[in-house]
Amino acid sequence: MNPKQREYFKQRLLQWKEELQRETKDTLDSLQMESLAEPDMADRATLETDRSLELRTRDRQRKLIGKIDSALRRIEDGTYGYCEETNDPISLRRLEARPIATLSIEAQEQHERMERSHRDD
Repeated sequence: MNPKQREYFKQRLLQWKEELQRETKDTLDSLQMESLAEPDMADRATLETDRSLELRTRDRQRKLIGKIDSALRRIEDGTYGYCEETNDPISLRRLEARPIATLSIEAQEQHERMERSHRDD
């Protein structure tokens, strides 16, 4: 991966992280403004369900920010774009689709096959 490509992915990751942080701040602001003191039980239940869903979404985004930070560290140390298992380059198409990817498509497929075969169904 050349320096121009690394810079492209760095900027893309930083932009994504900023967007997620902004959404999180907006959610926290709206949760602080809302009141659970709805007189109607059905309205209160709906509001609680909506809050729960929103908080689960934000938790997933918090974990995603951690993965973005990890990808940014890999860009800085020169390991970004290489598979963690095989050290083979990860295709640019895969990185474009999933900039936080740590495995090549082949390694990811192998990982998923192993997970399926070890599942307790």
